Amino acid sequence: MGTDLEPISVCLLFGFSLFVGVLIGCVGIGGVLLVPFLTYILGFSIHLSIAAAMFGYIFIGVVGAILYARHGSIEWSKAIWMVLGAMPAAYFGSFLVSIIPESGLELIVCILVLFAGLNALRRDKAVTDERKISNPVALLTIGSITGAGSALTGTGGPLIAVPILVSLKVSGHAAVGFSQAVQAPLATLATIGNFIYGAVNVSVGGTVAAGLVIGGYFGAKLALTLKPETMSTLVARVLVIVGLALLGKLLIANV
Repeated sequence: MGTDLEPISVCLLFGFSLFVGVLIGCVGIGGVLLVPFLTYILGFSIHLSIAAAMFGYIFIGVVGAILYARHGSIEWSKAIWMVLGAMPAAYFGSFLVSIIPESGLELIVCILVLFAGLNALRRDKAVTDERKISNPVALLTIGSITGAGSALTGTGGPLIAVPILVSLKVSGHAAVGFSQAVQAPLATLATIGNFIYGAVNVSVGGTVAAGLVIGGYFGAKLALTLKPETMSTLVARVLVIVGLALLGKLLIANV
């Protein structure tokens, strides 16, 4: 389909972005579903889909950072190093998006969706031997990986940053705080790059942003009434199914 949104497409996109926002606000997982929906359901090119998703993450990233900062969950003296690493890397990631063929991007996205689901399924053991990362070089490196990976795949910062930090024995709460601090800055630089390379459709990105912000607000409220473990397990299983389906589709298309 073209880049102009028809009324039915606007409703579908807003509704799904709202749903994804609820998932992000409730359990921190869900943004990775946006690009497959835009690409395989609404029929946009994957380049435009990634750019639209990154545009939306700017706004939900600001909301998430404010909410976490109010609860004292972000150590800004350390998070700033991740931000400094993520921003230039995100711009570089947007350049890579502009030169990598669609089939290559689709493979990267579907593998990441599958990885996200498997990682979420195994995220049932709490970190018992917590550690804090204060080395600026380590934080810059983690931020750079997060920024480039997010911009390249159209996923939110938490999806990449949280697994890395948790694997380094940082507590889940602190890891999410770091990821929320870095999300809006990296999405902003990625979006600037996407504008330069001509991939951003403001009407699509704006619709995504509105759904994510509203959904994220209600998702945060919902998290207070539902068991996060139950929601996380459900979303993780959906991600695994979607990842396998996308991988199967790619394999069939290339046979």
